[in-house]
Amino acid sequence: MHEPASDALALVRGINATAAFNRWCGIEVLAAGEGRAEIALAWREDLGQYAGFLHAGLVGALIDTACGFAAVTVVGRVLASHFAVNCLRPAVGERFIARARVVKPGRTQVFTACELFALADGSEKLVATGETLLTPVGDGRP
Repeated sequence: MHEPASDALALVRGINATAAFNRWCGIEVLAAGEGRAEIALAWREDLGQYAGFLHAGLVGALIDTACGFAAVTVVGRVLASHFAVNCLRPAVGERFIARARVVKPGRTQVFTACELFALADGSEKLVATGETLLTPVGDGRP
């Protein structure tokens, strides 16, 4: 299924707007196209853990969300059945960017991958990677 970038962006932004958790976090959809999505989150102190880093739960949430958004542009609505996160360094920055892509779409499973970057002082640092296994739900259309 081919989803033009502008249609995919509108679709993903619409889904993001309906998710209360995403609104609470302040997740912003920056880009979306066939099999890819990019989201951002601005740092807020209330998103941190005890040492002042972005909480690992939110690291996982950003990876899961970006991967789901990438998948939705190819197979329609999805639910995560499994995801794994690799925390590479403390997530410290002014803003966080998650870039996800579909690795392999399928009728019953969609494999995706994501990289999470922290932006600080004008530069990006890779802070985490992750993979998700998603299950399409619904009629198969975005």
